[in-house]
Amino acid sequence: MNIGLFDRVTRLSTGLGVVLFDYVASAGWEVVFLLFGAWSVMTSVFGWCPFYRVFGVNTCPTSFKATPDAGTEG
Repeated sequence: MNIGLFDRVTRLSTGLGVVLFDYVASAGWEVVFLLFGAWSVMTSVFGWCPFYRVFGVNTCPTSFKATPDAGTEG
């Protein structure tokens, strides 16, 4: 995960707004709005954005990396 809670909520609300706006858009822009809205909603739901990974951005405050000695007691 590389998207924090605030970023996820912002993406979800923006994506849903764009998808709803897609219903009143002209036919020429309809596909663009639908793709942008669906992209925003999907990255919000999964909490991961490939563009953040490419540019090294991480807004998620926790790290889910496993350590090599995790689970070995003694």
